[in-house]
Amino acid sequence: MAKTILAVDDSASIRQMVSFTLKSAGYEVTEAVDGQDGLNKAKSKPYNLVLTDQNMPNIDGLTLIKNLRAMPAYKTVPILMLTTESGDTMKSQGKAAGATGWLVKPFDPAKLVEVVKKVIG
Repeated sequence: MAKTILAVDDSASIRQMVSFTLKSAGYEVTEAVDGQDGLNKAKSKPYNLVLTDQNMPNIDGLTLIKNLRAMPAYKTVPILMLTTESGDTMKSQGKAAGATGWLVKPFDPAKLVEVVKKVIG
């Protein structure tokens, strides 16, 4: 069975690129338009990996990660930040919130697949 990934980003073009890239690599991808949508989708079904942007309306990436980590089903699920934010302060906040890793936009599709394979196989 294909591994499932929840891609959370308020940019439709980024979601499409992430989705296309990961589906091409054999993963099943569900898209969410912001942190609140992502949280609702995560509550309705378990995912093997969550990819989230930081700057989004309603709930930002760090808050989403903290909310997911508070749920028993997501205590150990890898969560990757995919964001334009690349500062050390933001990265350490991400780590503190429970992010597994960090990818900076614009992303290299091959690198994204490589990182995802590393964390969920």
